[in-house]
Amino acid sequence: MLSGRLTPNAMTNMTQTCPRLSPHYVFRYEASQQAHILLYPEGLIKLNPAAAEILLRCDGASTPDQIIAHLDAAFPGNSEAITRDTHAFLQAAYDKGWLRSQ
Repeated sequence: MLSGRLTPNAMTNMTQTCPRLSPHYVFRYEASQQAHILLYPEGLIKLNPAAAEILLRCDGASTPDQIIAHLDAAFPGNSEAITRDTHAFLQAAYDKGWLRSQ
C-alpha cells in the first residue's frame, strides 16, 4: 500500500476476495437514527443509503464484482457510478478497518 491506497496488485487482489464486516463492528438499522449504522466499542458511524446498500452485500461470499452486479440489478441505469462508488467505498472501508477479506 502507498499512502493508504491500494497498489494495482492489491486492488486486483481486493477484486478477487469476498469482503465481510470486521468482527469489531456491528451493522444494523437504527430507527432512532433513521439510518443504517456501524457500531463499534468507541461509538457509531451513521451510513448514507448508498454505503448501507454496499455493506449489506459484504457477506463474505460475494466478490466486489458480484456486489456491483447485485447493485446494478437493484438500481439499473447507473452502472458506471455504481462501479466507481462501490470500489471507492470498499477501499475506504478496508482502509478504516470496517471490512476484512474472506
